[in-house]
Amino acid sequence: MSAVPTVREWLRERPFCLALSSGFFGFFAHAGLLSVLEEEGLLPARLAGSSAGALVAGAWASGVSSARMREELLALRREHFWDPAPGLGLLAGRLFRGRLEALLAATTFAECRAPVAISVFDVLSRRTCVVTEGALAPAIQASCTVPLLFHPVWSGGRPLLDGGIADRAGVRGLAPGERTLHHHLASRSPWRAKGAPSMDVPERDGLLALVVRGVPRVGPFRLEVGPQAFEIAYRGAREALGAKAHSGVVHVG
Repeated sequence: MSAVPTVREWLRERPFCLALSSGFFGFFAHAGLLSVLEEEGLLPARLAGSSAGALVAGAWASGVSSARMREELLALRREHFWDPAPGLGLLAGRLFRGRLEALLAATTFAECRAPVAISVFDVLSRRTCVVTEGALAPAIQASCTVPLLFHPVWSGGRPLLDGGIADRAGVRGLAPGERTLHHHLASRSPWRAKGAPSMDVPERDGLLALVVRGVPRVGPFRLEVGPQAFEIAYRGAREALGAKAHSGVVHVG
């Protein structure tokens, strides 16, 4: 019987997709994971994500390094995106779009260094749509448009909201059986019921999920815990690389 590979060895065997879950302001934790992957030279061939996961996946795919991402996140203050305005949500989202466009190193999906699939929620059809082409910033913004916090993003005459509404795991853009490392943020938003199926770690052929325990939930009024979330996810991801990839889920921390 062959030895069970470590997560590091499993990732090095063949190209893999990196899928990043939603989790409110969970981009701090996702950036911590990506920092470890970059340091190890374990770079994804493709990415997918929703909400916070879409932001980090899209930014990295556009050419933004994890170091640049960390720098941007640690400098983030509420006034950088806080623009209340009348509408179907508290914030207009114009400041967020401007900051996002300034960060991205590519303007379209076609210009990205790796393919990326971003989940958004179409309000009219009440279903998740996966965006893989066109302008990058609007797709990321739509996927991060938390209901009632931001105004909907309109595209092609249709209102779009947070991709995590119906694809909390951020895996809708994966191909069946695709070899995938999935970073699952376990912190639960208060509007999700305890035990809700959307909070379950996804189970799919070819998918290896990483769950780092103890990552604090970050939000617009808890940005001060963002650096802690980054560091806990960073240390957890580094520990996970040495763990055995013998099941579909690796828990660390």
